[in-house]
Amino acid sequence: MADPSTIRQRLAWPFDVPTLRRIKRLWVRHSIAEDARDIDGLISTRAPDCVYEIVPTGQRWEGHAGAREFYRELFAAFPDNRFELTDIVIGPQGVFEAATLTATHAGPFAGLAPSGRRVRLQVGIHFPWDPSTRRFGGERILVDRGALVAHAWPGLHLDAVALGRPP
Repeated sequence: MADPSTIRQRLAWPFDVPTLRRIKRLWVRHSIAEDARDIDGLISTRAPDCVYEIVPTGQRWEGHAGAREFYRELFAAFPDNRFELTDIVIGPQGVFEAATLTATHAGPFAGLAPSGRRVRLQVGIHFPWDPSTRRFGGERILVDRGALVAHAWPGLHLDAVALGRPP
C-alpha cells in the first residue's frame, strides 16, 4: 500500500478541516466514477501503488494495472450493480463505507462462479488515505462469502465451496 506508516502513526494524524474536505471530495469523485463505470475516473482517485484486497479470500490486485483489472472483474461479475450507502466515516486515515450491494451475479467474484441470480450483500469498504499522493491507497473490501453463496445458490452449504465442490 502507498503509505507504510503504522496504525499508531496513522491514529496520530491531525483532524484538519482542509484534509478532511479533500478526502471527502475524492471519495465523492470515486463514487460518481463508479456509478458511471468510468475506470479511468476511478484510477484517478488512486495512488500509483494502490492495493485492492477482498479480505475474506485474500485476493489482491496491485497498482493501477491491478485496479483496472479489479474493476473490470467487478463490473463483469455484477454488470447492473447498485451500491446503496448505509453508513460512512471520513477521517484523516481515509474513508470507511458500509453499503448494500444489489446486483445480478453474472461473472466470477470472490472466488465464486457466476450464478445468474440476483444478490443483495452487505459490504464494508475501507479506502486508506495516502497523504503523500493525496489519493486513496486502494480498497480493503469486506464481504460475507457465505451470504453470496446463500443468495446465489440457495441450499448450497459454504463448506462444499471451501472443499472445492463449487456449484
